[in-house]
Amino acid sequence: MTTDSRRPALPLTLMLVAALFINYVDRGMIGVAAPLIKEEMALSATAFGIAVSAFFWIYGPAQLLTGWMVDRFNAEKLLAGGVAVWGGATAAMALAPGLAPLVALRMLLGLGESAAFPASAKLIARDVPAEHRGSANAGVGAALAFGPAFGMLVGGLIMATYGWRVMFAVFGLATLLWLLPWRRFIRTAPIDTDTTANELPFSAVLRHRTLWAVCLGHFTSNYGFYFLLSWLPLYLTTVRGFTLAEMATFTALTFAAQGLVALLAGWGSDRLIERGHSASAVRRGLMLIGHVGGAVGILGIVMVDSRAATLGWLMFTGGTMGINSVGVYLIGQVFAGARAAGRWIGTQNFIGNFSGIIGPIVTGMIVDASGYSGAFYLTAGVSAVGALAWLFLVPRIQPVDWAAARLRR
Repeated sequence: MTTDSRRPALPLTLMLVAALFINYVDRGMIGVAAPLIKEEMALSATAFGIAVSAFFWIYGPAQLLTGWMVDRFNAEKLLAGGVAVWGGATAAMALAPGLAPLVALRMLLGLGESAAFPASAKLIARDVPAEHRGSANAGVGAALAFGPAFGMLVGGLIMATYGWRVMFAVFGLATLLWLLPWRRFIRTAPIDTDTTANELPFSAVLRHRTLWAVCLGHFTSNYGFYFLLSWLPLYLTTVRGFTLAEMATFTALTFAAQGLVALLAGWGSDRLIERGHSASAVRRGLMLIGHVGGAVGILGIVMVDSRAATLGWLMFTGGTMGINSVGVYLIGQVFAGARAAGRWIGTQNFIGNFSGIIGPIVTGMIVDASGYSGAFYLTAGVSAVGALAWLFLVPRIQPVDWAAARLRR
């Protein structure tokens, strides 16, 4: 690929990490507000699950479109448009009078956020040197965790003092401020003279079996993360009797542990590879550790009674999710390369986020029928299935030879 090399990789990476941090603050706000929204709107657990799931009705399918667009058009501008839409949707939730408007705004939020991962994956694959992509994706993984940690803690404190509507307004307007420094990156976008991305049909990407194996791994990785993001606040307040302040603190520490472990896992995996260890074995090994540990941690949370033990298992589980968050996008970027990164990650995120469509509704039905224990057991089982997928279905982790793949049509 031939690109103008004016742009340093570090500032770009930091801006992308900031965008994804904000992304997960905003999408997680409904979980923070769950105890008050559910009470004010008189929602059953199933109805609340529908409101959570509505985000993914649009977010998942739109990944296919945004993934195609970032491979063909200006990824910087597409990301800016997505941030503007999702920031506005977040702020507007402060005005939602009932379930139907809340569902509609969650769908709009999903549309805006659908640009985030395909665009960031494209920009990392295109502009960040290969030897630094582990650290770049560690930053992304940390953002996915520190976003909810920050949102749970700060959002919970705002909500406890001013109510959930003020919380949505504050975070939505704050999101739009990100666009001010991003204008610099739109003005200095590298001139891409490579046309091979346009010559590679989307169908060739979709036919590659490795994509679907990674999609399954992504689905199982997301399932546990979204379960805790959406349902942990309700579980802690309604079943364990935590106050809003205690809930905010415990959930924030869970996601803070995820972020710290993501940074360590990304840095450590890069160092192991630099010392001569197989990149494929290192990346796969991290996913296995993350999924097996996640299954154990989820079971631990529901099987203990004391606050101290609960916090320990929450932070353990958060740490395992941090390990997963480094590898899931990095592995997709390695297979796809810059040529197909937008479409690959778009499709991967589309399938992976079906867990956000299915999981909240299934969890709500289980909770309404029999309580939370069954939902925790199911989530642990999904994480265990993920370990098997990364071990047996995903082949050696290396770039796809797209020219050879097209010849095998």
